[in-house]
Amino acid sequence: MRNGSYAQLADRGAVFIGGAEAESFLQNIVTTDMAAIDATGAGFGALLSPQGKILFDFLILKVEDGYLFDLPRALAADFQKRMTLYRLRAKVEIANRSESDAVYAFWNSDTPPVLPGPVARDPRLAALGFRAILPVGTPIAVAGYEAATEADYHAWRTGLTVPEGGRDFSFGDAFPHDVDMDDLGGLDFRKGCYVGQEIVSRMEHRGTARRRAVAVTSAAPLPPAGSSIEADGKPIGTLGGSFGTDTGTAGIGLIRLDRAKSALDQGIAVTSGGVPLAIALPPFARFDWPGDGEDGDGAA
Repeated sequence: MRNGSYAQLADRGAVFIGGAEAESFLQNIVTTDMAAIDATGAGFGALLSPQGKILFDFLILKVEDGYLFDLPRALAADFQKRMTLYRLRAKVEIANRSESDAVYAFWNSDTPPVLPGPVARDPRLAALGFRAILPVGTPIAVAGYEAATEADYHAWRTGLTVPEGGRDFSFGDAFPHDVDMDDLGGLDFRKGCYVGQEIVSRMEHRGTARRRAVAVTSAAPLPPAGSSIEADGKPIGTLGGSFGTDTGTAGIGLIRLDRAKSALDQGIAVTSGGVPLAIALPPFARFDWPGDGEDGDGAA
């Protein structure tokens, strides 16, 4: 039986939020339903601007005395500062634990690792495996798993077309629907208000999401993340991260679905940096290509 893989994600940090009012405090701010996290042990979500753009995306692991946020290490201090501004008089503790705690990913196995710390299945997609946050220096020797690299993990994630902020899109630039958060369990449309909720709900109920994260492949190396994706010389999106495969390169692209479909229907090549791209919707997607006369996710 083939072993799974694990890697420490050095680019990820941990922020603890706990206290008597932590759940209600977070419920009014982030896109995730905190009651569901209490029940399942983990969640995926974001903190948005009032205009509905993603400022931080993160995984949340439930721990005995609160919650651990798994997010880009470079932004952990900024996240702590912003959440402290929101705290006001709430009985909440907010601490950046990025120096004391390390984030690990375990994938390509259905067996959860047994470790001395919080472990949960990645809430975005079962194929992403498991996530753990452990004290720095904790020995990792888990039956059924072999050590891999951080790059190996990101290749696995990218191959599943699961976007990550700071790698596949820029913070402050994308709406949650742009990066498929609705189909990856990062948005709750039944809970009450949270920051940016009005914009996100409007996009959901009116079906006005036009830009989406999709899989892109090429027989040649792809240009760097942030490069323009074009059809007939006109921009239709932006390239995210990519990795080499046995047959070429695979990556993630954020594209206007309507413009990409129009190009494909007309036989116009879609390229990035002059490299021809093949485009496919993610296997988990509930959205589809727009029909004739439709815009984005089906808005006419």
